[in-house]
Amino acid sequence: MATASDAQTMLETMLGSKAKFKEGQLEAILALVEGRKRALVVQRTGWGKSVVYFIATRLLRDEGLGPTILISPLLSLMRDQVRMAESLGVKAVSLNSSNQSQWDEIEAQLKADEIDILMVSPERLANERFRAATLASIPKGIGLFVVDEAHCISDWGHDFRPDYRRIQRITELLPPNIPLLATTATANDRVVEDVEEQLGPELTVIRGPLGRESLYMQAIRLDDQAERLAWLAKYLPRADGSGIVYTLTVADAKRVSAWLAEQGINAPAYYGGVPNRPELEEALRNDEVKALVATVALGMGFDKPDLSFVVHFQRPGSVIFYYQQIGRAGRAIDRAEVVLLTGAEDDAIAEYFIGGAFPPEEVLDGVLKVLEERDGAREADLIANVNATQGTIKQALKTLEVEGAVTRTNSGWTRTPNPWQLDAERVERVTAARHAEQERMVELVASSECLMSFVTRE
Repeated sequence: MATASDAQTMLETMLGSKAKFKEGQLEAILALVEGRKRALVVQRTGWGKSVVYFIATRLLRDEGLGPTILISPLLSLMRDQVRMAESLGVKAVSLNSSNQSQWDEIEAQLKADEIDILMVSPERLANERFRAATLASIPKGIGLFVVDEAHCISDWGHDFRPDYRRIQRITELLPPNIPLLATTATANDRVVEDVEEQLGPELTVIRGPLGRESLYMQAIRLDDQAERLAWLAKYLPRADGSGIVYTLTVADAKRVSAWLAEQGINAPAYYGGVPNRPELEEALRNDEVKALVATVALGMGFDKPDLSFVVHFQRPGSVIFYYQQIGRAGRAIDRAEVVLLTGAEDDAIAEYFIGGAFPPEEVLDGVLKVLEERDGAREADLIANVNATQGTIKQALKTLEVEGAVTRTNSGWTRTPNPWQLDAERVERVTAARHAEQERMVELVASSECLMSFVTRE
């Protein structure tokens, strides 16, 4: 059985001979490796949550256990983690949409017990081949199950993703002797309670202070976009180092980036559909650009320890979402500037996202009606027969699939025999929570107290 000294040796191998565990790290590792427990770690950004599961994985593998399955929400997070794992001699690979040509090779390595950590997005849990073949091919079974950015499990969490709801079903099926680790830096009490409920009883919760002394925060109200663009054009050339400018929409990311380019400032747009995301991330890490003008696509897991500033072009919809994004800055430097700009369109954008969080009931019913009449209908059939946009149809299918009402086959979509009814109470409850979060952001902008104290009190 691994000991604290074994974990310390691993830490020094990973980070150098003078490395010491931060408060809570060793406790979490031993809970997993010695206690085979389920643990929820809530620690500030930059604390080193990945250190916990890398070292726990290495120790468990040395005991002859199977690989770690890591549910990770963003490709940028996966890329960073693969690099970090190598320093510990941990072989980490990811199955994702960008490396489909490697899937067969990865599955063969998994079957041969040559992989220590398999990283997948939560959406991969919807894939029948992954559930029935990939996971089943692991000869020793799962050694450790990790849910990174675990606030996504919760309806209350700032970045709720429907596929995270599948995790509860998987954890219910895990044998009790398989340790489980859930990590997040952005969970208030309400979210923590929700995650605890979904991950089962006897969950060990390890929480630390969330304050970041290196971040110097201010909020500035500039109603007109032209004012904010002018402010950015003056601020960025004077700012130390490089950083991130966050926008709420893809259109604004492109607009702000184009404006800055006209001013001679190299700040490319970064969003979910941009084709060269890895190259843009590396350019920011290497200070080859002044900033990336990014949507939420550049958020959880992106790691540049000396990131010098984060500017929000608009007000985010939640305080904990805001905390997560500003946490990209000031991890290994004494001072980083965090500036929240807020404008006239903020409320309208927030209301748009709140209103679109759930597909309309009539669209859900329309999709089910088509599938009941036409088994194996494809997405194009649904678009032609349901009065909704393609994006709303996709959202409805995702919701119904996660809730077990429909399933995807090679021929199309099929209605399952499971009864289904919209959980209207849940929709109302989550929508009300979103409005409350929006109001807290309004209060933050107007607050005269220390902004970090305001944020971390959530």
